[in-house]
Amino acid sequence: VQLVESGGGLVKAGGSLRLSCAASGGSFSDDVMGWFRKAPGKEREFVSAISWSTWYADSVKGRFTISRDKAKNTVYLQMNSLKPEDTAVYYCAAIPREVITSSNYVYWGQGTQVTVSS
Repeated sequence: VQLVESGGGLVKAGGSLRLSCAASGGSFSDDVMGWFRKAPGKEREFVSAISWSTWYADSVKGRFTISRDKAKNTVYLQMNSLKPEDTAVYYCAAIPREVITSSNYVYWGQGTQVTVSS
């Protein structure tokens, strides 16, 4: 099983990016998939997740949108109105062992860097 993120980059505050997470070696169409991020000097934190519903951290609610394409086995994170504090490495994850917002997931991607300049 492999999760591969893409779409990160450098953007100015107020800009947008769309992250993708392509899964291979297994189908996660009915599983919870999530996005987490880790900023320098901070703990990894929950950003968003999707399954029969969607969940968002308060810090991104109204700005980020998670979606999935089951046929492509891909999950997306549309990030709008980006702020410098959104700067982090963003990770895709699949199948939580505990609550959805916990970072205890079975599968993880390698991460993609998002940098938001002021």
